[in-house]
Amino acid sequence: MTPGTHQIDDDGDDEGDELPDFDTEVDASLPRSADGHGERLPSGEVTTENRRWLLSGGIGSGKSEVGRLLAATGIRVVDADRMGHRVLEPAGEAFGAVAERWPDVLRDGVIDRGRLAGIVFADPGQLRELESLTHPYIFGMIRDELEGFDGLAVVEVPIIETGLLWPRMVVDAPDEIRFERALERGMDTEDLRARMASQPNRAQWLASADLVIPNDGTVEELTETVAGVVDQL
Repeated sequence: MTPGTHQIDDDGDDEGDELPDFDTEVDASLPRSADGHGERLPSGEVTTENRRWLLSGGIGSGKSEVGRLLAATGIRVVDADRMGHRVLEPAGEAFGAVAERWPDVLRDGVIDRGRLAGIVFADPGQLRELESLTHPYIFGMIRDELEGFDGLAVVEVPIIETGLLWPRMVVDAPDEIRFERALERGMDTEDLRARMASQPNRAQWLASADLVIPNDGTVEELTETVAGVVDQL
């Protein structure tokens, strides 16, 4: 192992579907999910004067659960995925452009998001094209929703590049844990591999973080960790 790195063990003896080829090294200087919780949060240099945070993490990291826990404390949580669904509805701003570009995903006049996802997550070029058609509307809706709101708000978003220059929380768990969680939710193995490959890898998520929320343990541990985060916001 290279000095100063933490190696993720994906050489287990589990039978059945093989895990995808995960990035195996994470810079040890980055905040990360490892042994213990308190030492990893929050980053001391973080400032929150604008009262806005991004909440990110790869598929299976537990980002949505953290969003629910934050919302339960009274923090306003905006889900960018929900906005993404709205812009693809028949009356949505991006419906026409997406339906014209990928006509085969239409079912009875409605975009089949599962079929669309199967196409774009298998092709980075088409994913970028979809993002170029939908993201301007999604982030415009987010800005509109928060306009005039002076309280603490968190925007849950599954990408790094957003155009929103706010500090970022990243929910972190080792890749193999995220993979198994997503399988347990009923995701197709090949679809899951494609989605994970299309997202930033673990090191990239961590490098983007101002604050890391580890989620490699129990729900109770995550709840306690999030409570500690809320106290710092």
